[in-house]
Amino acid sequence: MAMTMTGEVQLPATREVVYAKLNDPEVLKACIPGCETLTLTSPTDFEAVAVTKIGPVKARFKGKVHLTDLDPPNGYKISGEGDGGVAGFAKGGATVTLTEKDGGTLLTYNVEAQIGGKLAQLGQRLVNGAAKKTADDFFKNFAANVGGASA
Repeated sequence: MAMTMTGEVQLPATREVVYAKLNDPEVLKACIPGCETLTLTSPTDFEAVAVTKIGPVKARFKGKVHLTDLDPPNGYKISGEGDGGVAGFAKGGATVTLTEKDGGTLLTYNVEAQIGGKLAQLGQRLVNGAAKKTADDFFKNFAANVGGASA
């Protein structure tokens, strides 16, 4: 099953600060819903373990993430794949763009993903709703982290 998702979030920090935090494994681990571990294995590679629940299916995904087209502080492309065992798999990528706006930074994302296995059998609406909620939760957490005490 293929999914696409786009969105944007206004952040109260400079592009340089936002870009640095988007590359900080501790910040990302704290912001990703269900993330158990996130390890930087090279300047452009991460390994992660995250638990997610979509409808009746709960899975622990182990995955790898790779950053390309690095253009600090303007953005990058991120691609990855995860294996959730019997629950299925997920793979995909996103383009993240940072632009100056209203004294802060506008983060825009464009995601394309594929999922398979039991998760794909749950239905497009359920999976898309869960994916959107996860993305919304991540960006809410990320905005609070970037904004610090003023958020």
